[in-house]
Amino acid sequence: MTPHTQLPLQAVLFDMDGTLVDTERLWWEAVEQVAGRALTDADQPEVLGRPVEHTADWLARATGTPAADLAALLHREFATRVRTGIVPRPGALDLLDALARDGVPTALVTASPRAVADTVLDALGASRFAVSVTADDTGPTKPAPDPYLAACRALGVDPAACVAVEDTQTGVSSAEAAGCAVLAVPSLAPIDTAPGRTVRDSLVGITPAALRAMVTHRPPHELRVLSWNLWLGGSKVDDHRTKQLKVIAETGADVVGLQETGGTAAEELAEALGWHHHRAGENLGVISRHPITARFGDPDVGFYGAAGVRIAVAEGREVDLWTCHLHYTPYGPYESAFDGLPAAELIAHEGVRLAQMRDALGRIAEAGDDAVPVVLVGDFNCPSHLDRPDVDWPVTRAAADAGLRDSYREVHPDPVAEPGHTWSPIHPVHEDGSGRAEPQDRIDYVLYRGLTVLDSRTVVVGTPAPWPDVAGNCWPSDHAAVLTVFAVPRAASGR
Repeated sequence: MTPHTQLPLQAVLFDMDGTLVDTERLWWEAVEQVAGRALTDADQPEVLGRPVEHTADWLARATGTPAADLAALLHREFATRVRTGIVPRPGALDLLDALARDGVPTALVTASPRAVADTVLDALGASRFAVSVTADDTGPTKPAPDPYLAACRALGVDPAACVAVEDTQTGVSSAEAAGCAVLAVPSLAPIDTAPGRTVRDSLVGITPAALRAMVTHRPPHELRVLSWNLWLGGSKVDDHRTKQLKVIAETGADVVGLQETGGTAAEELAEALGWHHHRAGENLGVISRHPITARFGDPDVGFYGAAGVRIAVAEGREVDLWTCHLHYTPYGPYESAFDGLPAAELIAHEGVRLAQMRDALGRIAEAGDDAVPVVLVGDFNCPSHLDRPDVDWPVTRAAADAGLRDSYREVHPDPVAEPGHTWSPIHPVHEDGSGRAEPQDRIDYVLYRGLTVLDSRTVVVGTPAPWPDVAGNCWPSDHAAVLTVFAVPRAASGR
């Protein structure tokens, strides 16, 4: 194994329940009260480190009581106990004070809801933490890496240069999936040692120096994802397959989510590259230099829809990649620019695409695994709610509500300075002969969760001639592509 390079400690990320304060016992008691029975060791996986909703669903299956009612009871019972019985864990306040003296930022990262976290923060002193992330602040929560990745983004730090302090296996899995070193201090259930993980009985005697010694550089895997509408397979442009291969090579893409494949593009491109591929229907495909270990969605999906694969980026690290194509009519930018429709009507006309997006999100959730990052790429044929504040475009909003973030806007947050238009590099004027300027919009996306964005940009080769004189273009599409570079944390073993 290659020796790891020591990194400076950039931040320490603390779990709350059972780690900083002795609330695991209070949570256990609250669950027992709502369950109406004593809990046993067999119940621990459904209780410890889990959000309220998970435990409520588990109790609902056993009791037949509606999960929403049980969640409300659990919230009430736990909050009552927290207000009256909160006790800092041994050594917790001393460690927080020592980190403050050394100027090391800290974050609170918990699967508890904001209301409970704020009660604990009031008791500990909210000023001790630069950032707090709760179950209300991310889509997936622990054991998914999202909470720790969110804290690192908020602090502006590298997960590999952070130590996460946890007391449950659920939390440890979340932190390690995010790429953090872990100090595990078990509260109620034991945690095994592992590479990159230190296990101690208590926080007593833990110093900033000890935490610094836990941080080593395990370089993340880099994953370069390209979303590309090929425009009827590229058939409008001469020698299109050669030009497509040149683009893929020049971008250094590792995986490409394709739309408008013309049926055979995924297979032909993959064969030429020596890559793996998945074809779904006559329109969608994925090609990947990394092995494809699973295929998701309807293999005979129509012209519009979604299809996905799971790729093995490296040993112990997989990523789900979905590609989708949504219906192109009615087209909101035309209705806005040419017809002057108000926001309410524009939103109402997104019904077909919204239904297609919800179907795709449902398939992603059904096939997914909380520990596996997800990337959704595609031609959505609609603007983003992040780009036009006057219209809350519902398709991208639905994806955001499902916990998917927009990689391009992560890197380029100002839509005025960096519009990121993908429609259209060959249509400066509208095709109807009126001479009206074609609305230029961002309608192709690379969305994600569970990864860290390193870079994102649109891709067009050369200066394409406008339609209809496109046969000689170096760029074989009517859309710009979108390239996003992700960091994928290495497996806990450090391989």
